[in-house]
Amino acid sequence: MTAERPLPTQDEVLAYFDTLSNWGRWGDDDELGTLNHITDDVRLAAARAVRHGRSVSCGWEIAVPDEMERATNTCPCAADMPGAENIPVPAFHNDRRWGFSNERLGIMFHGNTITHLDSPCHLYWDGRMYNGRPHSMVDAETGSAWAAVTAASNGIVTRGVLLDVAAVRDVPWLETGEPVFPEDLEEAERRQGVRVRSGDAVLLRTGYGRVRHESGAAFSFTQAGWHASCLPWLRERQVALIGADTPQDVQPSGYDDILMPVHAVSLVAMGLWLLDNCDLETCAATASELGQWDFQLAVAPVRFAGTSGSPVNPIATF
Repeated sequence: MTAERPLPTQDEVLAYFDTLSNWGRWGDDDELGTLNHITDDVRLAAARAVRHGRSVSCGWEIAVPDEMERATNTCPCAADMPGAENIPVPAFHNDRRWGFSNERLGIMFHGNTITHLDSPCHLYWDGRMYNGRPHSMVDAETGSAWAAVTAASNGIVTRGVLLDVAAVRDVPWLETGEPVFPEDLEEAERRQGVRVRSGDAVLLRTGYGRVRHESGAAFSFTQAGWHASCLPWLRERQVALIGADTPQDVQPSGYDDILMPVHAVSLVAMGLWLLDNCDLETCAATASELGQWDFQLAVAPVRFAGTSGSPVNPIATF
């Protein structure tokens, strides 16, 4: 499918940092960005989207230890573990029926495989983060003092809308490097009988989840995804959060000097939070079965202090 409108030039995309900016929109001290669109009324409306009581995960299982550093301790009998004799609980020394296992895990969740949330401090442009804060507010030892994932510590609960562009184009999946345009989004709305509104989370299905299920995950710098021309559409609709079954941006982006325009403009200028690498296959199958393409979406980031995101397991409830 080709776009019906002329695509923005590189200069026009660069201008998005100004024309689509939300700096100061919710105050100079705002760290939530577009999550401000999720009002109490939006959350109540999201609750009314639960009509069948069926919930599905939109996240990938994290392979341990393939995608994580893992150290597992096992103790068949806790009373025999080193130092047990010093624990001031008498029953601990005598109860020989219980044991335990535990883990120490290390993870790099940003990238192309793990389902994760990006907070606004994840990217800089010309050394600045969302709402004009300098990159120096992110310290290698203490993390970010601005727009970290903990800004969303109360969770993100809103109405989710799945737009199945692979189905719109009548293909099992979009090919790598294939962009999604605003016209695709509006055609998906028309076919699915749904309309994106203020405060929504929009999940884009390119079909890449099906590729991963059938062939396994493969790291690549080329992928289907949002074209930069979708950014004004997302701002106009006052979208609170976007997700995709890829890391969002179509790659190559089509612009020589902007590697990831959707990431950069969304996070830095708009304060639009991103949900990367979703698994939308079960969600799409459920939506098709029920004839319902909106649902309550709940995303609860781990409250890692000062981090630029968090691994998450987004839950869609129909």
